[in-house]
Amino acid sequence: MSNGTGRPVQPQRILVRGVNWLGDAVMTTPALQRLREARPSAHLTLLTHIKLAGLWRGHPAVDAVMTFDSGESVFQVARRVRAENFDLALVLPNSLRSALEVFLAGIPERIGGAQPWRNCFLTRIIPARPGAVPMHKRSVAEIKRLIASGAASLEKIPTSAHHLHHYLHLVAALGANAEPLAPCIVVDAAEVDAIRRQFQLPGNTPLFGLNPGAEYGPAKRWLRERFIAAAVELQKRTGCAWLIFGGSADVELAGAIAAALTHHAPRTTVFNLAGTTSLRELCAVLKACAVVLTNDTGPMHLATAVGTPVVVPFGSTSPEMTGPGLPGDPRHQLLQSGAVCAPCFLRDCPMDFRCMNGISVERVVEAVLLAHAGR
Repeated sequence: MSNGTGRPVQPQRILVRGVNWLGDAVMTTPALQRLREARPSAHLTLLTHIKLAGLWRGHPAVDAVMTFDSGESVFQVARRVRAENFDLALVLPNSLRSALEVFLAGIPERIGGAQPWRNCFLTRIIPARPGAVPMHKRSVAEIKRLIASGAASLEKIPTSAHHLHHYLHLVAALGANAEPLAPCIVVDAAEVDAIRRQFQLPGNTPLFGLNPGAEYGPAKRWLRERFIAAAVELQKRTGCAWLIFGGSADVELAGAIAAALTHHAPRTTVFNLAGTTSLRELCAVLKACAVVLTNDTGPMHLATAVGTPVVVPFGSTSPEMTGPGLPGDPRHQLLQSGAVCAPCFLRDCPMDFRCMNGISVERVVEAVLLAHAGR
């Protein structure tokens, strides 16, 4: 672009095509913050699935939010985007559809990561960043071979492999600083006060969060019985009240844990919120917590982004690649068993689930106490 004097003009209307999953969306916030720093006068619109719209309320990095739902075709979305006359589109997902949307919308500059099946729809293709590590799903044969070898540990994945660096790498193409920031979702005090009143949460008792589900699959879930045992012990030692979180698929699990808590520790105050909160309400209630014990899942990322420390048993996934918050943040306790086959990145364990079985209740309890004391 030129202003007639030969000097380039920075695009003023920028569309950022957002990612579709909660945890991934939180991991894009450092990139969006850096983009805002680099283009302070630009009008930034985020295009996101409607299920994630509440995440961006009041966020300082974006000026407007456009949403789409699962029933809309790529042509319908593109038609609505075309009407906004954007100068430039930054495509954060690696999908074909996301690149096709901005192509069909006629946005003159279209920037995104290189993928052979969609490069023709972009005007600027960003190669993979140095330090990127592909997620390798292990085969059953590979897992058996590793276990049989008796190796003590695998080569450590570097923190430079974390997914938030991927999004920072993309905004760097627009002149943004690629140095990482902590993910941030904005929740004000009035929202927290309102959520306390809505669920009648006590004001003089520490609130501990418990998130026992994981949408990806069972291999990411610490054992139900251990969640219960840890929660009972922590209530005895801190006098905390427990808030149980989860989506609609976690209602049965959350109900069973809530019932077990009140059975084993009748004096425990338990709020089972699974399946009852909107995304925006979840943001506020996570911020109200002193600490959250959670699997590696979207609410884990969300808790850290609103400023709450987390304790996370990691099984089939890698904290170096998808851990919560800013990599290396000492407020968060990320626990691994040292199983030689982890991370396998499988949804279900084909063996004996040693990655999660190797993380004890005692270790988790001590980690929660440490995270709470360090807040």
